[in-house]
Amino acid sequence: MDKIPVDRTGVERLKLGTDEVTVIARGADTGGALFAVEIKMPPGGGPPVMHRHDPGEIYYVQEGEFAFYLGHPQEAVRRITAGAGEIVPLAGGTPHTIRNETDADARAFVVHAPAAVMETFSYAAADLSVNGNPDMEAVLELASRSGVDLLGPVPESLDE
Repeated sequence: MDKIPVDRTGVERLKLGTDEVTVIARGADTGGALFAVEIKMPPGGGPPVMHRHDPGEIYYVQEGEFAFYLGHPQEAVRRITAGAGEIVPLAGGTPHTIRNETDADARAFVVHAPAAVMETFSYAAADLSVNGNPDMEAVLELASRSGVDLLGPVPESLDE
């Protein structure tokens, strides 16, 4: 690594749908161990479907509130919320999605470990959405190629 702490003046910013992802550390910076980002999610933002991937994740909520949906949509899904100062760890392979269901922006520092799957997916998804919303076939192909398993929408009835 060149500098500690990270020099935020030269960071990359990716648009994933309505969400903005600021890349803090790439796999190349961490020997492939980590992909660290800051996510700024506007009201209504977040991944459109439940999904899972091999890397684990940890969210440190810095501002606002996130709703986490955990579990396979064909089975039992539960909803938990986390506000500023709270930490939510997700083991690799956990079916989930994250949403901002409030009327204010939410922001979190997120670390994916190891880096490759989520880093590859994030950059490719940002490229796909440069000209607006990509078609579902392109998203499904990207997810399959990147190691992200798209599971379907959040079910209407949840275990709470």
